[in-house]
Amino acid sequence: MEGKTRNKGMTSESNIEKATAVKAAKKKTTAAKATKKKTTAATTKKTPKNKSLTRQKSLALAIIERLKQEYPDSDCTLDYNEAWKLLVSVRLAAQCTDARVNVVVQGLYRKFPDVAALAAAPVGEIEEIVRPCGLGHSKARDISACMKVLLEKYGGNVPGDFNALLALPGVGRKSANLIMGDVFKKPAIVTDTHCIRLVNRMGLVDGIKEPKKVEMELWKIIPPEEGNDFCHRLVDHGRAVCTARTNPYCDKCCLSDICAKRI
Repeated sequence: MEGKTRNKGMTSESNIEKATAVKAAKKKTTAAKATKKKTTAATTKKTPKNKSLTRQKSLALAIIERLKQEYPDSDCTLDYNEAWKLLVSVRLAAQCTDARVNVVVQGLYRKFPDVAALAAAPVGEIEEIVRPCGLGHSKARDISACMKVLLEKYGGNVPGDFNALLALPGVGRKSANLIMGDVFKKPAIVTDTHCIRLVNRMGLVDGIKEPKKVEMELWKIIPPEEGNDFCHRLVDHGRAVCTARTNPYCDKCCLSDICAKRI
């Protein structure tokens, strides 16, 4: 009797062990399936994005090459022969044409010919000269403060570091990128109004209008060594063909067959 009881107990324990093993195996199989499902979903999500980025890079390279042929001599349209003068001009160019800035700064530099003179100039006198560029007081105040920092912190020189440029009064990302590209010949993307309008129309970015966001998207698809000249060519193309105030002249555009034409 005792033997039968012992055998019965052993059988019960064996059954429990088998049930536990089966349950554990099921859990393992379920976990493996879930992992596989997540991996498949992640791959599915990544693939279209990667393909899209590859397409955008190819489109960007094609646009760059065509604009090179169309505008081989594109350059900054602000006149300067010293780095600090470009800093002044790019601040004055906010909501003003480059052509007007080039005229106005001639009078400014006659009266204040170097960083030290401009740093010492009363803000009111600077404002009187730069008023035709609009926003005279704020621009004069920023120019005065910027020249003071250049004189006191950098010995009258313009720093060649992007973050140092951003720390200067009146200098934003667009201005800092322009200085980095034109003066120091370093990778730069200048997202002015022409750039933002054209890259959206062409399909290089999709519905992005905030300058920094456009810049970040373009860094993903524009080769660093091409960025600065590409942006200068966008300005020329935006003025001559892909205009803002009239319908763009798509019939004479060198990009008409590859442009997304988001107008």
